[in-house]
Amino acid sequence: MTDERVAIVGAGLAGCLLATLLGRRGLEVTVYERRPDPRIAGAERGRSINLAVSARGLAALEQVGLRKQALERALPMHGRMVHPAARGRHAAPNFQPYSADGRRAINSISRAELNRALLDAAESTPGVRLRFSRRVTGVADGRLLVDGLPGDPADVVLAGDGAYSAVRGSLDGIACDQDFLEHGYKELTVPPRDGDFALDPDALHIWPRGTSMMIALPNLDRSFTCTLFWPKGDFTALGTPEQVLAHFRAHYPDVAGLMPGLTEDFARNPVGSLVTVRCLPWVRDEGGTLVALLGDAAHAIVPFFGQGANCAFEDCIEIDRCLTETGGRWDRALALYQERRKPNTDAIAEMALDNFVEMRDRVASPVFRVKQAAQHALERRLAGRYVSRYELVSFTTVPYARIPARLRRQNLALGAAAGAAAGLTLAAGLTARALSRRRRP
Repeated sequence: MTDERVAIVGAGLAGCLLATLLGRRGLEVTVYERRPDPRIAGAERGRSINLAVSARGLAALEQVGLRKQALERALPMHGRMVHPAARGRHAAPNFQPYSADGRRAINSISRAELNRALLDAAESTPGVRLRFSRRVTGVADGRLLVDGLPGDPADVVLAGDGAYSAVRGSLDGIACDQDFLEHGYKELTVPPRDGDFALDPDALHIWPRGTSMMIALPNLDRSFTCTLFWPKGDFTALGTPEQVLAHFRAHYPDVAGLMPGLTEDFARNPVGSLVTVRCLPWVRDEGGTLVALLGDAAHAIVPFFGQGANCAFEDCIEIDRCLTETGGRWDRALALYQERRKPNTDAIAEMALDNFVEMRDRVASPVFRVKQAAQHALERRLAGRYVSRYELVSFTTVPYARIPARLRRQNLALGAAAGAAAGLTLAAGLTARALSRRRRP
């Protein structure tokens, strides 16, 4: 097993985690990254979408000894702070806890900082080599194509090169569906105010506006990274700084005054696309080289459940697990990996799309808040037997594909219990009435 030449394409979060896991198995692993080393060159501006790392991601980081370090550099968010659209002069925000007990949190972590930690972990693992500024454009005849030319030979290529994967695009026989939202995203910043957070740092802030929304996640430097999710046409409709300021004062009045760099950020930061990628197969034999897709290259999802990185980390753990179960047989391990992970990634893709609608449209509704309070009451009363979708996704490692069926069973059981209770109440009432008639003289 240690004689096989393993190449990982992409030194992002998943690529670095997988390199560390494979290096610890005694494998020789080379990681190729098109960008220069971000620890030296810095991160790309305006494209982070801060990570919300939760139970799945933390479980994966535990495997490479980075859980504690990640949490030390994270800010817990125990719920959503919803900023409703202004009605009249005042529209007070409301806090909605994520968990029934109010104690569980998702963790705001800088993508760039976590990537640096994972790069350090990979680089310090014996057998792992990092090669930056090497743009892999495909696989052919048992070799990586680097900038379109034959490069190094590889027996196994693991492609973690993102939603627009060049490796995936070079392979024949892969059916791939790319579903783009009409919305794009753009990053803005709320800097510290008088040396402290300008907003509550214990929450993921949401400004739901029906067809659009803005979110904000806290950073360790006491700033917030804000992300606009707007229909793409809305970005181009604001052509001048005056129009940008007027729009934010009208639609985000409680935060507009906290963003002194608003017009500069709006003009300078790019508009990113939001895409769901579904493809099959994930594994191909290209002239004797096994090629497998992972992370966004296999199953990009929209960021509205905060599960993109968490899901990609689970891919890495599954590949490592499958290698153990198959005695290091890459062909069997990768086939098993695809079989196990594909249903799960399809499931979280659908849940992420649905959560966009929830964040954008539902969270500001009084009806939604009543329903959420009722769910939390059930979770407290029926601990372990009734668990909300959000808690199953974010605070457990229950496979994503099992969650919809689990929710259906819960609801059926709850409905049956409610029906039985109603039946018992009716029966008791009828019995009491009958006894009352018998006692009459």
